[in-house]
Amino acid sequence: MDRNNRFTAIDLFAGAGGLTEGFIMGGINFVAHIEKDRDCCETLRTRLFYHFLRENGEEDFYYKYFRQEISREEFTSRFSSEFEQTGRKVLNIEIGRETKDFIFDQIDKFMKESGIKEIDLITGGPPCQSYSLVGRARNEWKEDDPRNYLYIYYAEFLKKYKPRIFVFENVPGILNVKNREFFQNIKKCFQDAGYEMEYSILNSADFMVLQNRKRVILIGWRKECGYNYPEFKPAKHEYRVKDILQDLPPLKAGQGEDRIPVEYAADASAYLLETGIRKEKDMVVHHRARRLNSVDYERYRIAIEKYMEGKRIKYTEFPEHLQTQKNKKSFLDRFKVVDWNSCCSHTVVAHLSKDGHYYIHPDINQIRSITVREAARLQSFPDNYLFEGAISSQFRQVGNAVPPLMARTIALKIKELLGK
Repeated sequence: MDRNNRFTAIDLFAGAGGLTEGFIMGGINFVAHIEKDRDCCETLRTRLFYHFLRENGEEDFYYKYFRQEISREEFTSRFSSEFEQTGRKVLNIEIGRETKDFIFDQIDKFMKESGIKEIDLITGGPPCQSYSLVGRARNEWKEDDPRNYLYIYYAEFLKKYKPRIFVFENVPGILNVKNREFFQNIKKCFQDAGYEMEYSILNSADFMVLQNRKRVILIGWRKECGYNYPEFKPAKHEYRVKDILQDLPPLKAGQGEDRIPVEYAADASAYLLETGIRKEKDMVVHHRARRLNSVDYERYRIAIEKYMEGKRIKYTEFPEHLQTQKNKKSFLDRFKVVDWNSCCSHTVVAHLSKDGHYYIHPDINQIRSITVREAARLQSFPDNYLFEGAISSQFRQVGNAVPPLMARTIALKIKELLGK
């Protein structure tokens, strides 16, 4: 599709690009992506360059970088001038009072250089740690945490660019903060900016993503547009989590490679082919398993054995010498096996950057936690999606992302509205 004929968008709090990827697949043309995390920005730049190369018949050049046949400098420099002319911009900056006007100036410049006169859509959701139920269970709501009020700057972008539609994504916990008063304040803020809106709690499992992941998707439109919230019908299928794990090379704890590509261990499943997660030119990257100490190795082994019996182990059920943590009253499911016989796994979260205890691989012959690539597949990222930065950063990027397959369906519905 010609980029000049696509609807235009700005992506706020862009993260590693899960929502971006889905919306690009849905035919949306992004003018700018705003993100404060440096590694996320590098990941975004890599992916945007991939889309540029693919659209211009140079996809093989991307795979040279993917296979590490050329350096990152060679990868980004060869077509840099042509890429710059397409208007794909990533701003590595935190959105706030002091930076807002600078960001506006940069976006205005991008739009002028690209001949773009208006923005049709704004997407994104502020960092959700402050709103999550888990986060608030561990650390009570803090009134003075500036992250709680980033939605105010989201509304500033709506006032400035007046898109016909916006998509605001966040965790379900945002609905109940301060007895729902907080979410009502968000809605009023967007209403004051000139928008009507509706929201729904959508589950990625209904969008061909093999993961149970619920998110609040609030969609707003300028009052004069007269749009309605789209209808999303759950996708029906009989795929299982096994379908995204079984073709990857088996690993022991500490084994595998991050950026050195290796061959698949089996043919692609029907799920991987239908969704486009695995393509003909792909190889396996980001598939390195964490090391385990002897205590955790024993815990994982017992947890997998219990899982094979159809049971989930609680922390207090481990032998006494394996119960080394003082907290024995909450988070008793802190060691959890991914159920590969289910149609969807439990939710992938950013805590994976700290440890993999909640995401134990179900194969008793491997005894390890899942890799970045396995987590990315649970999130429906394509196998040729590269995550820049250290492995801990990659896990965080994946855990915080919107599943691309879910985002693609939302994007197609948004396009229908914009086309009216």
